[in-house]
Amino acid sequence: MQGEEDTEADPPPFDPAVLDVLLGGTTAGVGVLDTELRFLYVNPALERLDGLPAREHLGRPIGEVLPEVDAREDVLRAVLRDGRPREAVSSGQTWAPSALERRYWHGAYHRLEENGRIRGVVVLVLEISKAQHQQEQLERARRHLALLDTAAVSIGTTLDMDTTCRELAEFVVPALADVAAVEVCPSDIGHTVRHAPPGVLRLRRSALVAVPELQAAADQFGRPGEYIDYQEDAPVPRCLEANLPRIEDLAGEEQLTRSELTRKRVEAARAVGMHAAVIVPLTVRGRPLGCLSLARAEGSPPFTDEDVLVARELAGRAAVDLDHARHYAHEHTIARELQNSLLAEPRGPQPHVEVVTRYLPADQGALVGGDWFDVIPLRGGRHLKAMGDVMGHGVEAAVAMSHYRSLLRLLAEDDQPPHLILDRLDRAVERSGVDRAATCLLAVVDRSRGVCHISSAGHLPPVFIDPGASAARIAELPVGPPLGMGFGAYTTTTVPCGPGTVLLMYTDGLVERRNEDIDVSVGRLASVTLPSSGRLDDLLEEVIGRFGRDAEDDIAVLASRIRDAEKI
Repeated sequence: MQGEEDTEADPPPFDPAVLDVLLGGTTAGVGVLDTELRFLYVNPALERLDGLPAREHLGRPIGEVLPEVDAREDVLRAVLRDGRPREAVSSGQTWAPSALERRYWHGAYHRLEENGRIRGVVVLVLEISKAQHQQEQLERARRHLALLDTAAVSIGTTLDMDTTCRELAEFVVPALADVAAVEVCPSDIGHTVRHAPPGVLRLRRSALVAVPELQAAADQFGRPGEYIDYQEDAPVPRCLEANLPRIEDLAGEEQLTRSELTRKRVEAARAVGMHAAVIVPLTVRGRPLGCLSLARAEGSPPFTDEDVLVARELAGRAAVDLDHARHYAHEHTIARELQNSLLAEPRGPQPHVEVVTRYLPADQGALVGGDWFDVIPLRGGRHLKAMGDVMGHGVEAAVAMSHYRSLLRLLAEDDQPPHLILDRLDRAVERSGVDRAATCLLAVVDRSRGVCHISSAGHLPPVFIDPGASAARIAELPVGPPLGMGFGAYTTTTVPCGPGTVLLMYTDGLVERRNEDIDVSVGRLASVTLPSSGRLDDLLEEVIGRFGRDAEDDIAVLASRIRDAEKI
């Protein structure tokens, strides 16, 4: 390669006039650069692409002529070095007017030689901005579609509102935002929320997620569980009122201080360089449930229209899941309150019988079942113990359970054998219009004869735990059809039940396990013995601890025994 002085003194290795004849009419931009990447020739098409006449090119380095273009000088120097032609895409802005934020060109580069001497490089350039932008839009569309497809299995995996909100926030960070918050309208059930002052919108922050490097600063914006008040003219209330997304430019000091953020949160926003925010409504059938707020910090680009469209689609899908969760929470709370009111301790003092009960929901996210129990006083110091399970879950199951319980108390007043009570209860339920079947186990201990009379309507057998015994007895008795089916035909079985013997009754949640035969599950109860303390409370704690850990349904258990006559 020749030195700079020799290059300047040497005449061009071509006749510019001849090149103009050959290349003046082509639409491709053609230029010739010397070994120092200074322009030696520019055709009219390249003049138009660069927005400069040829005279402002000649003799000047490419980086000086086009300072805002990534001209791929590394590729040009590689061509000069080894002579192998190359192609590359460059981008940026030239002096030519353009409505595009960034332009793209495809270039082909060939080394120019004369008599074995390297004289420079020939550049052929075609603008591909339109095709490149279309490709970028296509790629963004593909990424967004893939994002939406993934959202279908990542958001709304449970019927818990806070979990759904957290899943939504975690999904959009960092895919769409550096920080994301989900806020919902306070529920009209459950915890009482103080009323907001006039002109103020109060929302509950259900989720807040940020990229790891911003999490500490993002915590200043309000942790999950807090209630946040917005003035009616703030962006969030306006977003919900119009049911339209809002894009907020927070780059300027004035815009940031005029936002709904408190002073502490303004300082946090400054600290992370927050410059843009998008607020998207969470609505179902025009009814606002809350909003999704996205923010981008220093180093992230502004939000595009496509970003807002994707955020709105995600919010729309999540809103449906939140609506389902809210309906479930409403029903769950009503059913739980109704069930708790019915599963109170037996009425009045029980001088002749000791009774301990437990009710254990499957978990906070499960629908309330129809498990129930009762102890009804009879004549002669006897008591009718009942354990039942209404089929199904939710409010309807809880209401049906209250009907069964009320009818049983009414029919028990006639003091008939358990099987006759079940017969009458079955007919009464059928006539009452209760459309949910139920299993039921009735037991009456006759302490004077040392026996227990039992009858079952589709329910699991009771367990008898004798004092000092090394194993419990699982009662063997005929099982009639569930109540509410109108079939009747129940029988009473008499089982020995001496002084101090504990009668244990339970619902299927205690023993029923997936992929296991129910007889095997029930058979494990034979290993139950009285604890060393002899207390029924300790017995039920042990039973639930041993058998109820993996329960998938609600558990109700009742333990009873006749009191010692000397202690009555």
